[in-house]
Amino acid sequence: MLKAKYISYTLHFKQPAVTSRDTLTRRDTYYIKIWHEEAPGCFGIGECALFRGLGDDDKPDYEKRLADLCDDINRSRSIDNIAWPEYTSLRFGLETALNDLRNGGNRTIYRSGWSQGLKEIPINGLIWMGDARTMLSRIDEKLNAGFRCMKLKIGGINFDEELDLLRYIRRRYSPDRLELRLDANGSFTPDNALSRLEKLSHYGIHSIEQPIKPRQYDTMRRLCDQSPIAIALDEELIGLHSVSEKTEMLDSIRPRYIILKPSLCGGFRSADEWIVLAEERSIGWWATSALESNIGLNAIAQWVSTYNTTMPQGLGTGALYTDNIPSPIIQERDIIRYDPDGEWRLPEDILHLW
Repeated sequence: MLKAKYISYTLHFKQPAVTSRDTLTRRDTYYIKIWHEEAPGCFGIGECALFRGLGDDDKPDYEKRLADLCDDINRSRSIDNIAWPEYTSLRFGLETALNDLRNGGNRTIYRSGWSQGLKEIPINGLIWMGDARTMLSRIDEKLNAGFRCMKLKIGGINFDEELDLLRYIRRRYSPDRLELRLDANGSFTPDNALSRLEKLSHYGIHSIEQPIKPRQYDTMRRLCDQSPIAIALDEELIGLHSVSEKTEMLDSIRPRYIILKPSLCGGFRSADEWIVLAEERSIGWWATSALESNIGLNAIAQWVSTYNTTMPQGLGTGALYTDNIPSPIIQERDIIRYDPDGEWRLPEDILHLW
């Protein structure tokens, strides 16, 4: 018989993480643990990474849905009999835990060169929104750490000050030495987006994520056609689950890139589907975390490494927390790697979750 339980968990940021919506000082998440009743020492762990205020499963009944999922697993005699949950972060957690269990319960989610310690994944440095002085300090920190690709979240301060920050970076590093990605988090309006994109284009920008809020297909299509900067879609993917919905969006907007956050875009199966549809249309992609702990981050990194991609991924978020779960994930400069001889030190309340 299969058994399952879940537990809530809180992580704390080293520095406040400022988005266009909120200032985050902590990250609440859930873990689901699955094992066979006859062999409780071998178990799978998955992170149900609910993202408050962003995911389409941020609803009052979320924890009840998670409890119902565990009840369904506890009634199942086989992995194949488990009813697939509707909520996307529950799918992400369930896929991770089941793959972990299938592979021996040692946090191997996808067998790949990365999980065997044979491959590194390049990552971008992340600069949160803040006042100009704070952002400048963080930019210097990342540049001195040797990052060759940097992602700046913009839209939180005066636009001219943000242009000054980009000008500062480009005085020190040309586009062939440092790739710059921007994330507007939908902070531009249909009226000012194109003019802002034109001003930003003077600073050798690789791409910009979600310049305007999602579900404005006609306007976003026009921006993709006219923008001097490649546009990548992020929040636009949230809530689209069927092939027909995904196809309609991609064909309507025709972006240059899509950004895949598996816990927000339907789990790994759905992310695989997004990649197939994107590549059929010559649309590029990369993956980023949705601020998961090392449990979720490990799963995403192992999944990404099954693809033959060399683009920097947005997977450097494990170092954001003061109390992340110790793991064999190692970040060095602008890469993350996995030490197969390293140790996962799961908290006691997860180890003793029976």
